[in-house]
Amino acid sequence: MNFTLIVCTYMRPIPLLNLLNSVKEQTLYPNEILIVDGSTNNDTENMLSQNKFQNLKYFLVSEQDRGLTKQRNFGVSKVTDSSKIICFLDDDTVLDPNYFKEIIKVYSIYPEALGVGGYITNESKWTKVTDDYVPTIKEFAYDGWKQKDGSRFVLRKRFGLDSNTKPGFLPEFSNGRSISFLPPSGKIYEVEQLMGGVSSFQKSVFDTLSFSTYFEGYGLYEDADFTLRLSKIGKLYVNTNAQLEHFHDESGRPNKYKYGKMVVRNGWYVWRVKYPNPSPKAKFKWNAIILLLALIRFSNIFTTNKKQEALTEFAGRIVGWLSLFINKPL
Repeated sequence: MNFTLIVCTYMRPIPLLNLLNSVKEQTLYPNEILIVDGSTNNDTENMLSQNKFQNLKYFLVSEQDRGLTKQRNFGVSKVTDSSKIICFLDDDTVLDPNYFKEIIKVYSIYPEALGVGGYITNESKWTKVTDDYVPTIKEFAYDGWKQKDGSRFVLRKRFGLDSNTKPGFLPEFSNGRSISFLPPSGKIYEVEQLMGGVSSFQKSVFDTLSFSTYFEGYGLYEDADFTLRLSKIGKLYVNTNAQLEHFHDESGRPNKYKYGKMVVRNGWYVWRVKYPNPSPKAKFKWNAIILLLALIRFSNIFTTNKKQEALTEFAGRIVGWLSLFINKPL
């Protein structure tokens, strides 16, 4: 089954090199690697000229094609006709040797799969427990595993605002638990959302769908938008044996004020893609969670060393929320 890897990158030559070195060690190597570079300098191009990788093609895009979703759509347009699967990876990930083998395997087990996601191993610490284990309020348990729950989810539980769906599924009030809340069980789970930076799709999907250019630049939640639309057509899966690490490189990210606005406005957009007419109760919960998370970010001014970042992100979240009363994304 021929497959293409697309990596969209922006001003990250060293993380990209680390990723490509891990691709070189794969037990199943891509038939084609497309690097779609939105950088405003030549550092990434120079790095690639000094480090050769088999089957790699490099594209430096102009300003009109710059931005995560635009670069992904550009990459899709360059995929060879012989490829059946298109894989996407963030440029700051590093793969385990069997990553692609485990991804492609799922398409053989589930021929109806339209998309398959990988599993990030360095963002959560899980402990095996019994299937009937009852977690404390400060824990999250799923499928015989538990982990310490984040303070945001603990507070949401106390206010009755926790997600009421499985990881990878969006509740009516949005703000569900992502696929990062699936445990390292070695199982393949059906989901309706994938993380774009560790995803793959049947090439035929792009005959009718593309990544929304509503999501400019950094493209926060663009993956949720695309996969929620796709899940209305067919099935998506996550293989927890398709493992990699994600290092969240800070270069190329928006400032915290813009990020705060994007969290709220892009979150609203994705919510209404899945639920265009949510119930009054769902609307209340969505707004309550937005304000609760903004207040938590405000409290970080007093509890962390990055006070300026906390303040500016809080301001961005509040401005983003207020802007919805004047100018909604849809």
